[in-house]
Amino acid sequence: MKKNLVLIAGLFTFSGLYAQENKTEQDTLKNNELSEVTIVGSRSKNRVKTDVPVPVDIFNINEITKGAPSTSVTQILNYVAPSFTSNPTSTADGTDHVDPAQLRGLGPDQVLILVNGKRRHTSALVNINGSPGRGSVGTDLNAIPSFAIERIEVLRDGAAAQYGSDAIAGVINIVLKKNANFLSGDVQYGANLSSGSNNFEGGSDGQTLQLNLNYGTSLGKAGSFLNVTGSAVTRQATSRAGIRNNAIFNAYNAVENRAAKDGVQINSLFSNINNTSNSAQIISTLQQYAPQVGYFTTAQQTAIASASTITQMQTALNFDVTNNELNYRGQQRSDYNMSVGQSELATGQVYYNAKYPLTEITSLYSFGGISYRNGKSYAFNRLPNGSGTFTQVYENGFLPEIESDILDASSAVGVTTNLFGFDTDLSTNLGTNSFKYGVNNTINATLGTNSPSSFDAGKVSFLQSTTNLDFTKKYDVLHGLNVAFGGEFRYENYQIKAGEEASYGLYDTNGDLVTGILPTASPLIVTDFFGNKRSAGAQGFSGFQPSDAKEKDRKSVAAYVDLELNPTENWLLNGAARFENYSDFGSTVIFKLASLLKLNDFINWRISGQTGFRAPSLQQKYFETSSTQFINGSPYQVGYFTNDSDAAKSIGVENLKPEKSKSISTGFTFKIPEANITISTDAYFTRIDDRIVLTGQYSRPTDAQIGAATSPEQAQALTLFQEAFDLKGVERASFWTNGINSETKGVDVVISQKYDVIQDFTIRNDFAISYNETKRVGALNVPQSIVNAGGDPYVYSFFPESSRVYLEEAIPKLKANLTTTFNIKKLDIYLRNSYFDQVTDPGATDVNLDGFSSVYEHPVYRAKLVTDLSLGYQINEHFRLTLGVNNIGDVYPDRNNPSTPAFTNTTPTLSPAPSTDLTNANQFAYSRAVSQFGLNGRFGFARLSFKF
Repeated sequence: MKKNLVLIAGLFTFSGLYAQENKTEQDTLKNNELSEVTIVGSRSKNRVKTDVPVPVDIFNINEITKGAPSTSVTQILNYVAPSFTSNPTSTADGTDHVDPAQLRGLGPDQVLILVNGKRRHTSALVNINGSPGRGSVGTDLNAIPSFAIERIEVLRDGAAAQYGSDAIAGVINIVLKKNANFLSGDVQYGANLSSGSNNFEGGSDGQTLQLNLNYGTSLGKAGSFLNVTGSAVTRQATSRAGIRNNAIFNAYNAVENRAAKDGVQINSLFSNINNTSNSAQIISTLQQYAPQVGYFTTAQQTAIASASTITQMQTALNFDVTNNELNYRGQQRSDYNMSVGQSELATGQVYYNAKYPLTEITSLYSFGGISYRNGKSYAFNRLPNGSGTFTQVYENGFLPEIESDILDASSAVGVTTNLFGFDTDLSTNLGTNSFKYGVNNTINATLGTNSPSSFDAGKVSFLQSTTNLDFTKKYDVLHGLNVAFGGEFRYENYQIKAGEEASYGLYDTNGDLVTGILPTASPLIVTDFFGNKRSAGAQGFSGFQPSDAKEKDRKSVAAYVDLELNPTENWLLNGAARFENYSDFGSTVIFKLASLLKLNDFINWRISGQTGFRAPSLQQKYFETSSTQFINGSPYQVGYFTNDSDAAKSIGVENLKPEKSKSISTGFTFKIPEANITISTDAYFTRIDDRIVLTGQYSRPTDAQIGAATSPEQAQALTLFQEAFDLKGVERASFWTNGINSETKGVDVVISQKYDVIQDFTIRNDFAISYNETKRVGALNVPQSIVNAGGDPYVYSFFPESSRVYLEEAIPKLKANLTTTFNIKKLDIYLRNSYFDQVTDPGATDVNLDGFSSVYEHPVYRAKLVTDLSLGYQINEHFRLTLGVNNIGDVYPDRNNPSTPAFTNTTPTLSPAPSTDLTNANQFAYSRAVSQFGLNGRFGFARLSFKF
């Protein structure tokens, strides 16, 4: 930490010492320098980013992707924008296909995404699994093909007063291409050529083929254009699992296998082993085929042969036979590995951008596109010895496949003109995002042989319609006054559609659908041979139930005013105010003040302060599902209470309200013309109150717990909890709440330098570093009824230690990258070094090696440096060839911790603690919860680009 602070302080010193003469650069795009014109940060026309009182980064996508293999927007930004973080996930359901994106360490839903300056819709997906940004709803940046993008503007400052909800951390504006002169495209093929490929056997995996085409043409009138981009990608999965090291088969699996070879299915002889009328037949059948298992010892065969009750037979067959049974079946432990790595994906995208002048002052414009992605990810293995596996159907267990069909579509249309001397922009924008879930190669174990193997698990979708009217005019007041004002109307709709009955259903021994929860000792519970209850729904991803299905909407209206005044030639003042009213939670008013002062011809100083807000998303308010999850090896029905449900209200949870923020940012921009160096430095602080979080899991109180209550208040609170769980029909549940307050502080530094060595030989260096730290502050906003129900353990589960780690330590606090480009006539050499600071895993482990574990002890994965290198050669005016390697050193994150004590969120500490394993029996060689830069290793690629 001290080294990091010294480095940042040194960069500030460097900036001040070398500030020299200021010269105006005219190239606003190619050079990525401080003179680039920006859309975000100011509503005044044609302001370059040195004249904007807030920090704005501009990334020319064409220049960046010339030498880089990254083709998705999130991965491009992850490597070139240190203030931006995107974490690829594995075995996290739909989140495997939508990387959560964060800015300045804040949540995915606290950065506003614009396209051509217009608000973009968010994803329908809620991040409920273990990943940074848990409980949030972000925007699917990867739905936009990078080949359709001219540049990306990143406003690193709170801007809710200017642009509305979600802009607490800043704004990312994607500017689409508008050339009208040529056809361009590229074909890229790449693969992971890594020591970790194919579960560390080496070779290659993750083969990726991408085709991009872009065509621009005039529409027959000066200033008109139509630009269309098509993109297609096929990406194979990668897998980085170790060799499974836990038990796979028990003795019962061996005996039933021998019986099945003789046409006898032992599992068909019972539905509930604890309540069956043919115990004698089951015992005699097992005793008939047990002698065919040749590796059973004499003692084991004797115990089986002498068993006269089901209980005695369960004891006799409850031992591990994995190694012997693998040999018998001609298998290896690696045959039972999970698929851990990037998901399989096929994508097709078409985007357009168009403008047509009607008169000298009036133009029509439109942009948008459609993106379809079919993704395949994998859940946890269902092993033969597990209760979730019906071995009569899958004798070797199975690996459930989760298939996501992601459809994203949007279109904006608008007109610009001049009314009453004001530049006027009237636009409407419609966007939608949907996730349709299918589950394949799986089973509903409570249906047994009557279960299908593929399921329609349902669908979530989100629609947003936004209409804007904006006015802008410059007045000759002092040295210039820019007045902007306008309004916005937004409509949002969120839907959950139920899956087919078998995808979510819990069935009893008669094959009838069960509503609610069966009593623990009910004879109707479907069990395996050892009496463990079979889990309901499609294994891997249970479908949405009819009780989850819903359609909710809301409306909002907003009005804003934004003033920019130059009192002097060297001083800019900016003030903005915004009023918003939401149909579901009321009104808010927020403000922003900013200033830019040109201290001399070389140095600008900027400062801004603002209040902000983020409206709770419809997804957070209304997402609801319940599914079977395995916790410490046992299946539980786990659900989510909607925030406004009777279940949530009964335990004292209030309706969600907006997050509110206060922030300040200040910094300097410098130029050193003699050395062609530009520098910007910014420090910032953001306070967010009533931050929306997803709680930890609460367990359904038992009658015994209620009976043991120490006060009438506790008994009443526990009873309300129990009734809430029974109303939902689950055993464990979480819910969204305005649970915490947080503070974020940080520093960003960006330095660019260009040096002409000799004619036709140029060297360019771009260095950027970002440090930020987020902390929860103050007390938890815990409802009193939750405190009454369980005291400290219930308070702890409200925002457990794992949630704190995800908030504060799961993404790198320090990120830096240095990109050096050598341009030598037709040859370009591209070298990039990216530094990712250490991260902390939310899983608990015995850090101090005292033999005990606390939920406050976590493994820390060290900082890493990743190097990329590529060579590009301009063959002729039409063709360019690029060869490169991303992560040339084949760098991986630190290995996951092996066997570690268990993490539980029901009590702050467990001492001594039961043992668990963060690697899940060596399947997660690297953490599945946190990732600095992914776990795929070295990636080699070749790209042929063309332009006509």
